[in-house]
Amino acid sequence: MQYSYESLFFVAALLLLVSVVLSKASEKFGLPTLIIFMVIGMIAGSEGVFGIHFDDNEIAKGIGILALSMILFYGGTDTKWVMIKPVIKEGVVLATLGVVATAGITGYAVHILLKIPVIEALLLGAIVSSTDAAAVFSILRSKGINLKGNLKPLLELESGSNDPMAVFLTVGIIGVITASGTSALSLIPAFFVEMLIGLAAGFILGKLMVKFINRINLEYDGLYPVLTMALVIIIFMVTTQLKGNGYLSVYVAGITLGNSTFIHKKNIIRFHDGVAWLMQIVIFLMLGLLVFPSKVIPVAGQGIIAGLVLIFIARPAAVFACLSFSKLSFKEKVMISWVGLRGAVPVILAIFPLTAGVPGAEKIFNIVFFIVLLSALFQGSTIAVVSRWLGLEEPIINRKKAPIEIDSMAGVNADLNEVMIPFGSDAVGKRLFEIGIPKGALVTLISRDEQFIIPDGGTVLESGDVMLVMADKAAVKTIERNVFVKKPAAEEKEKGGGAE
Repeated sequence: MQYSYESLFFVAALLLLVSVVLSKASEKFGLPTLIIFMVIGMIAGSEGVFGIHFDDNEIAKGIGILALSMILFYGGTDTKWVMIKPVIKEGVVLATLGVVATAGITGYAVHILLKIPVIEALLLGAIVSSTDAAAVFSILRSKGINLKGNLKPLLELESGSNDPMAVFLTVGIIGVITASGTSALSLIPAFFVEMLIGLAAGFILGKLMVKFINRINLEYDGLYPVLTMALVIIIFMVTTQLKGNGYLSVYVAGITLGNSTFIHKKNIIRFHDGVAWLMQIVIFLMLGLLVFPSKVIPVAGQGIIAGLVLIFIARPAAVFACLSFSKLSFKEKVMISWVGLRGAVPVILAIFPLTAGVPGAEKIFNIVFFIVLLSALFQGSTIAVVSRWLGLEEPIINRKKAPIEIDSMAGVNADLNEVMIPFGSDAVGKRLFEIGIPKGALVTLISRDEQFIIPDGGTVLESGDVMLVMADKAAVKTIERNVFVKKPAAEEKEKGGGAE
């Protein structure tokens, strides 16, 4: 069926509109919003209602690379260093060794159970080895679940930083299969080179990005988000040309940017939040269009077996092995094992073998479809139940939108920041002047239980309070360090604050 450009634009806009509207269903049923997008894509596909035939894998790969870059960059900007610093060691181990272990265990088990050639099975394992932060936290928010302690920042760090490793493994194994000069042993030094260059390039270029944004002084404020989007693509391409991992570089650049002070910060980050959501919608609509039900049904059994292996064997084994050194409890490790949803990245990576002409690539793609679907439906719908069963949830903080907002401007070394008082913080029960507000910082409002309080020095702080602080970056970090200090265990127990 032939479509005019006008018809294609109309259908594309209609699909986006329907996807956004129907995303409300995820709140009711506890499903990842992205699955809704995928189903809509399948309905619109060649074997669906609209009959849109799309099977151009090269275009799909290009869209996927761009989309993943934008998603990872926003994930970096939304990562607060003060939150992830206590779990940096565990997060890095999960994002590297954890991915390798997950890929290896999944691949070997699939080879044994499904009789798939070992190298192709390992490729399948690499494709599905990373987790999806957007899928996890959309479910936690829709179900009103807030995980205790450092679980949330650890999952956030792992999900945001493990994609580069999955990309590296996938591309490396494809190189071995296609005999493009890549050997299995050469992947080891290549890994360190790619990651180190990606890390350094992301940090350096991220710092330069901050300086450039603050100094360019554009006449129209609306051009700043356009500028940052262009810079993200440039960072990715420059790092790739330097033989580094471009995905890691844009993620690190995002962290660098998000934890720096620059003009129009709130507007720029909001823009990239919208871009990241658009990219995820596009990816899953594209997956729906690429999937032919008549071709995936024959491999349904294999896909389900592979998915169950990943959920119940590979992910838990990798988590417990990688976190054996940590102080996390058994229940916390179980929760981390369960919160391992697969999402946009496996979808994108499943296209890579198709464009490289890997034997069995179409079968791998269809199996990945079932793994992503099973992970979302099975794990996604039970995260809330598992967190309650393990006793690892605490009340979620519903932040009311502040009635005032000030964005960073050139020449003003201050910004309006939100600082939350965590549950179990040593600041709980103290008066505002007792938590060590630095000179030059001003707490303008406190959001508490859907209400706003105009504070003074004697205002007593409560768990879940969100303070609006006008201060520079250094002062905000000082306040965050003060309020993120936990009460001593003995004091918590004496006051009845211990969680069972």
